Amino acid sequence: QVQLVESGGESVQAGAALTLSCTASGVAFRVIPSTMAWFRRAPGKEREFVASINRSGNTIEGDSVKGRFTISRPNGRNTVLLQMRALEPEDTAVFYCAACLQCREPSARLDDYAFWGQGTQVSVSS
Repeated sequence: QVQLVESGGESVQAGAALTLSCTASGVAFRVIPSTMAWFRRAPGKEREFVASINRSGNTIEGDSVKGRFTISRPNGRNTVLLQMRALEPEDTAVFYCAACLQCREPSARLDDYAFWGQGTQVSVSS
């Protein structure tokens, strides 16, 4: 099993920057290369892909965040960061960390991810 714990969500003003962190633990995660990702769910909307990174550091980002959000994996293993800048009220959402054990490349497919964190709230006011 894999456990994912997110942190860093808070309420900020539009234009601010914020960094979210996700730490993964569990026996399976240590032995199997994993792709990790961030998704978000805004009030009244479906869960939306934000960004994904594989073990090699290759990344993909969703169209709505390209150029503003950066995903990284500092130790190449069990921590993934989401650096967000120029935040907009439309970025208000619960942000979820996810892990795919069988993926070798970054993935935007929600169904690829079997493990999810509980989510961290980001609220952006105008």
